[in-house]
Amino acid sequence: MNREHIVYISVGSNIGDKLDNCRSGIEALTRSGENLLETASGFYRTEPVDFKDQDWFVNAAVKITTRLDPLPLLRELQSIQLSAGRKKNSVRFGPRILDLDIIFFDDRIINTPDVTVPHPRMHKRRFVLQPICDIDPGIIHPVIKKNVQDLLNSLDDDGQGVLVY
Repeated sequence: MNREHIVYISVGSNIGDKLDNCRSGIEALTRSGENLLETASGFYRTEPVDFKDQDWFVNAAVKITTRLDPLPLLRELQSIQLSAGRKKNSVRFGPRILDLDIIFFDDRIINTPDVTVPHPRMHKRRFVLQPICDIDPGIIHPVIKKNVQDLLNSLDDDGQGVLVY
């Protein structure tokens, strides 16, 4: 029997009913029976990063326990996104109906062609760090060796607006 893993997932949407899209994505995580929702952050309205010409997002984060290994979990997240109506974006960092990203998987460092954990840009993203800090500000980034609260505190305010929803 596989052991249980602790995973943090970022949730976001900026198309349609953004809040409902996020809530439905979180609910879908537990539908398979493979994942147990431990806790969820609050929801935030967040300014788009990188590709600015799009609506603001709604973002949150969840902590789950799962018996799935990283690649099967990623495939499940991709399936949930497709079921929600997500299309392949022609614009990198462009609009999306649902975005589910693995941020942390236990304290593992994973670099494969399919899976990179911790998420490679999470330490630069207020819309990821703020919701994770709601859950556990003391999580240590296994590569950078700083906790997520310190990473959040070190960000400047360069167009990364985050408002409580």
